Amino acid sequence: MRVLLVEDDAALADAIKSYLARKSFKVDHALTLASARSLLPLAKWDAMLLDLHLPDGDGLSLIPTARHRLPTLPIIVLTARDQISDRVRGLDSGADDYLIKPFDPDELLARLRAIERRRSGGATAVVTVGHLVIDLGNMTVSRRDEPVSLTAKEWSLLRVLASRLDRIHLKSSLMEALYSFDDDVGSNTLEVFIYNLRKKLGANSIQNVRGMGYRLNSNDL
Repeated sequence: MRVLLVEDDAALADAIKSYLARKSFKVDHALTLASARSLLPLAKWDAMLLDLHLPDGDGLSLIPTARHRLPTLPIIVLTARDQISDRVRGLDSGADDYLIKPFDPDELLARLRAIERRRSGGATAVVTVGHLVIDLGNMTVSRRDEPVSLTAKEWSLLRVLASRLDRIHLKSSLMEALYSFDDDVGSNTLEVFIYNLRKKLGANSIQNVRGMGYRLNSNDL
């Protein structure tokens, strides 16, 4: 899941990025409205975390631009403004959710996971594919009732593949899930992670649809 964080408090932004990275989320950070506007067209964002008080204006002014480019983009407002009127204004402006600073990072994680479940069309965080059981909430996977240990990058890749079983995932989309803009990316890194996942989950676990992309394969898992 790739998240755009718009927050001018560098220390808070670093804390959010570090926490979500440990949960296999990819987070790109914008300090200002101008920076956020420049980043919006560069990726297929799964969610936006939006501060209201930014150096170059009110964060709510970004919502119409975001909605124009990505009409279904979930937007969670992060703010120290705790008045009911402020919350109503944020929601009326098009935000989907609201978190008052300081907030528990686990609560933020729970809300992002809820977005992920809605996006995948499921009410549960547990996905079963053949002999694989993938728990998106607890970040665990088992094969034939045996736990499988994955690296953070492997888990990020599997999370995307499991989120929409009916979809062929383009290479570009999978690369976006694996890397933020600051990462140094090699040309064949996706194939390396696919290879490693197949070794752990089964040789036929991930199907390569030639010329299109990859998807989880329920056969022979």
